[in-house]
Amino acid sequence: MQLLLALVGTAIACSLVATDDDPTATPQPTPSSNPTSNAGSSPDLATPISRLPNLRDLVEQVAPAVVAIDTSTVGVDFFLRRVEQRGSGSGVIVRPDGYIVTNDHVISDASSLHVALSDGRVLDATTIGRYPESDIAVIKIEVDEELPTLEFADSDQVRVGDWLLAIGNALGLEGGPTVTLGIVSARGRRLQTEIGATLSDLIQTDAAINEGNSGGPLVDLDGRVVGINTTVLASAQGIGFGVSSNSALRFSDDLIEFGEVRRPLIGLALETIRESIALALDLPVSRGVLVTAVGDGPAREAGVEELDVITEIEGKPAGNQSEFLADLWSYRPGDKIALTILREDRQLEIVVSLDERPSGG
Repeated sequence: MQLLLALVGTAIACSLVATDDDPTATPQPTPSSNPTSNAGSSPDLATPISRLPNLRDLVEQVAPAVVAIDTSTVGVDFFLRRVEQRGSGSGVIVRPDGYIVTNDHVISDASSLHVALSDGRVLDATTIGRYPESDIAVIKIEVDEELPTLEFADSDQVRVGDWLLAIGNALGLEGGPTVTLGIVSARGRRLQTEIGATLSDLIQTDAAINEGNSGGPLVDLDGRVVGINTTVLASAQGIGFGVSSNSALRFSDDLIEFGEVRRPLIGLALETIRESIALALDLPVSRGVLVTAVGDGPAREAGVEELDVITEIEGKPAGNQSEFLADLWSYRPGDKIALTILREDRQLEIVVSLDERPSGG
């Protein structure tokens, strides 16, 4: 009996040893090390998800400052009869006394404006100012109490891949604003609209934006506005655009204070540097803007000369003519800006004190 038990034990031991070398054997799981012992050497895949805030709380925080805008426009039909056409859009309350930022195309042709607040009230609104060049407008409602507002973020600090919420009166649906989630897909986009206007300094996002969203905010996960929804590409999927918060805030502040946007005057004629221009003029750079003429004004007084190449404005790459002008118009008359300039084989920094561009100029 003892001999039999010994033989059985030996057979079991041999089978356990043979398992390591038998390719047909079922692999045995290897105990993992203590996860806390190597936490610093490998990322915890659950961590990014656990760091996301509660989006329900974020929506409840932001939604009271988002309004629906209904517009009424009087036109004529085929038989020259007066007909009323209705439209819808969105807006964001930026000052507690009733100032609202929206898109210019939402209110541009309206004969009457009505704003629906989150508490159900519908109030008449008046137009304070419009800036079609960047599709920004400001309207105002009269209220007796302070309204909730949203803070604007510094859009220069926004990074591609940041999470965004788009909030607005999509399709004019009843029951409150529509909320969609996406990311910052790109920054600094330029886009030509159907009416021929060129919009600059746009935030691109894949958060769903639909008709009626126009004028509503793109907000980050701190509830701050990083853009104002403005348009989508009908031929694409998941590509929408918003005017950057820095541009929207700059222009809306002017509209509230002056009724118009006060654009600066620098006094230069500029052309985007292309490869052909760089080769013809033997320029050491292939990006930037070329000064083709210097008129009477701030740039001449500061020492800018014809054929200077502007590579930076306040430390930011000049890029091309449109990007340079978009950056320039973010400043106000009276501001001083530093231009980095290449002149022949020298790099210069010239400080220009901006004048005010005449109205309509």
